[in-house]
Amino acid sequence: MSVVSLLGVKVVNNPAKFTDKYEFEITFECLEALEKDLEWKLTYVGSATSDQYDQELDSLLVGPVPVGVNKSWA
Repeated sequence: MSVVSLLGVKVVNNPAKFTDKYEFEITFECLEALEKDLEWKLTYVGSATSDQYDQELDSLLVGPVPVGVNKSWA
């Protein structure tokens, strides 16, 4: 069983212009204290058959993360 469970992701600025920054509300549950920050990554999957074409569009470090249901904004 995972220590962190993703409960939901909401796109905050929808619709948005192509040049606008990504804005998400991420809801997750943490079952125990984490020793390190939690990192969320937004990845564009270029091909379903190979990760060669994947592109990391953005990332976010969150921490410290308390036990329970949490929200972060990216």
